Amino acid sequence: MRGNFPVKNEEYVLPDGEVIITRTDTFSRITYANEAFVRSSGFSRAEIIGEPQNIVRHPDMPAKAFEDMWATLQDDRPWTGVVKNRRRDGGFYWVVANVTPVFKSGQKVGYMSVRTKPSREQVATATELYRRIREGRTSISGCIMVKSGA
Repeated sequence: MRGNFPVKNEEYVLPDGEVIITRTDTFSRITYANEAFVRSSGFSRAEIIGEPQNIVRHPDMPAKAFEDMWATLQDDRPWTGVVKNRRRDGGFYWVVANVTPVFKSGQKVGYMSVRTKPSREQVATATELYRRIREGRTSISGCIMVKSGA
């Protein structure tokens, strides 16, 4: 798994109503990123286009979460989960990630990810879940759906 360092305990909180959108090819290389992704990640557009989506992977995220995501996407099903991402400066931001395969003429051509601001309850739940996964005290099966704190 990609080890993105350095990290620091500085959270960037997504603005209310912000929607982050990226598209990738089938190898998860970024082909499109909206301005919200550029702003939240802290990377320039030139630094991210053509790079793997995991450029924003935070080391606190357990590998099993991404194994679950890829297994779900390989079955051509959408995946939703609360994800902690790393910013270019080492800070972090949380998102509710909705990732789905994209098809053209019946062939998978990539993935689209639409991400929004999670509730603080969702962040707390995900933080505890991921800690337990990293410690080997629980597992993931199916989509990581974290109850909405609406």
